[in-house]
Amino acid sequence: MKDSKQDGIDRLMLPHIRSLDTYQGVIPMDVMADRAGIPPEKVIRLNGNENPYGPSPRVVEALGNFQNYNHYPDPDQTNLREALSGYLGVPADHIVAGNGSDEIIDLLLRMFVGHGENIVIPTPTFGMYAFSTEICGGEAISVERDENFEINVEAVDLAITPKTKGMILASPNNPTGNIASEDQIRALLETGRLVVVDEAYHEFSGQTAMPLLQEYANLVVLRTFSKWAGLAGLRIGLGVMQPELAATMMSMKPPYNVNLAAEIALLASLEDTPTLLERVQNIVAERDRMMGLLRQVKGIKTWPSQANFILCELPGGRGKEIYDRLCNRGIFLRYFGNERLKDHIRASVGLPHETDAVVAALDELVNS
Repeated sequence: MKDSKQDGIDRLMLPHIRSLDTYQGVIPMDVMADRAGIPPEKVIRLNGNENPYGPSPRVVEALGNFQNYNHYPDPDQTNLREALSGYLGVPADHIVAGNGSDEIIDLLLRMFVGHGENIVIPTPTFGMYAFSTEICGGEAISVERDENFEINVEAVDLAITPKTKGMILASPNNPTGNIASEDQIRALLETGRLVVVDEAYHEFSGQTAMPLLQEYANLVVLRTFSKWAGLAGLRIGLGVMQPELAATMMSMKPPYNVNLAAEIALLASLEDTPTLLERVQNIVAERDRMMGLLRQVKGIKTWPSQANFILCELPGGRGKEIYDRLCNRGIFLRYFGNERLKDHIRASVGLPHETDAVVAALDELVNS
């Protein structure tokens, strides 16, 4: 018999937490292999926008040689912030590192958004923005992008209420691959609200809002080492912001939020930046090749991308069926079932043989 003290424990939980929709992350490789009935090494995993080349060889060496994992990391992130300062070209006191850029998003929202307040989000986009806002007890106000997935600045402005604390956008946007123009970002900044520009895919586009930090105190720019540096599994990202805001975030973050392994991997990656950026160029070249091949497949519409993935629109009403049949072959892409992205899939850019397999399978399934 259940202990009466445990009965109804969920009634003590915050109501908005009880009703949260879980963010769906990437399925583990062994689960994918199980589903397709093939060995893990045969799986084509292009659903997480991961780097197919992995981290720099220096990362493996540095992690293996480090002897002080029994010590806590530096809560002030002194060496980490100095190293990032050199890479980003901004003062160290403008930077806060986090357990992935997801943590920086979470910290920002907890700093700015209270119960009943809101954040405006141009959609479709990365689902963590709305998810994290709702965890804070805030409301995520979705403003649809236009027919080309461009930010509708006028609609965003109309969506702002007295309870609006800010807006979050990705550039390049996930899953559409397009960037926000400087004029669009400036227009949002002129509202005076917090504007967070997530540049997780910056290295693949070369475009950044970082120079606007000199003009606007309400701008925060996010970066990550998950994509370009291949450190997705070690979880390290960062935010660049005004030093006063950074100081507040440093004071409220968990003291040891970036673990030593992630810090060592980041520092080793920065020492091998030329190699990693050469790989980025290989991914960009493969993205362009993949785009060219997909455009030759009858029945598929592709959207231009400046990231490491391509959004594809499949024939009407067949998106889920084609996605499921790809999964059964061991080819895992990202499927979107919401109304705006009905019949769309997103394919991460992998290695050339993976591109060829994906395109061949899509051509066969779409036109069979």
